[in-house]
Amino acid sequence: MSKAIDPKRWSEGSVYALRRWTDKLYSVQVEADVQPFLAGQFTKLGLQVDAEFVERPYSYVNAPQEMPLEFYFVTVPDGPLTRAMTNLQPGDPIWVMRRPSGFLTLNEVPDARHLWMLSTGTAIGPFLSILKTVEPWQRFERIVLVHAVRMAEELSFADTIQAFAARHPRQFQFIPFVSREQSGFALPGRIPAALQSSLLEQRAALDIRPETSQIMICGNPEMVKDTSAILQARGLERNRRRTPGHITVENYW
Repeated sequence: MSKAIDPKRWSEGSVYALRRWTDKLYSVQVEADVQPFLAGQFTKLGLQVDAEFVERPYSYVNAPQEMPLEFYFVTVPDGPLTRAMTNLQPGDPIWVMRRPSGFLTLNEVPDARHLWMLSTGTAIGPFLSILKTVEPWQRFERIVLVHAVRMAEELSFADTIQAFAARHPRQFQFIPFVSREQSGFALPGRIPAALQSSLLEQRAALDIRPETSQIMICGNPEMVKDTSAILQARGLERNRRRTPGHITVENYW
């Protein structure tokens, strides 16, 4: 074992499978002994790369009681960890931090009639974890999952999302965005612009209002910032433990 790896903090896991979604998008399934986590939280993955231990944070895609663990990632140009992860084979070792982190969890979200989950890219991962649990379906009358990507092929986990819709046809709605090509089914452009123009709410046939809505936002910092500003201008407030509001956010890098 490398001296850089503390076995009290890190669990030596084993790769169960690697799924290639596109030439840049992958998810890795891992069997590892980790501490209990809440849906929506993240941990860290680590590998020995050229005698150096490299680690980065990744959200759980699986539900807390679901095995194997699963993590969705995009390859980073010149990134040693993701480059090594794309070459993983079943049975290969991979390290998982035992203790989870993060507050993008439903126990931090006040009750409301409607739950909106707005994501970009790989930031859909924590929302999939949450939706695999029973809590959101018990607490909210309507749930809208929004996933914004550049190209239609980047809309991963279609089977998982279709299963949500099949089990909860009147309660769940999925709205994709594709910004860099015509798709014929997804909304064009970016989430903030569609909020500004009311296009997103028209597609959902549902209004975002302080009286009825909770919004969880996870994605690139620009989207999180712009979306939060638009919602705040409409009377929704940031959700904090001491001052509960309507907007719960997490930047995804």
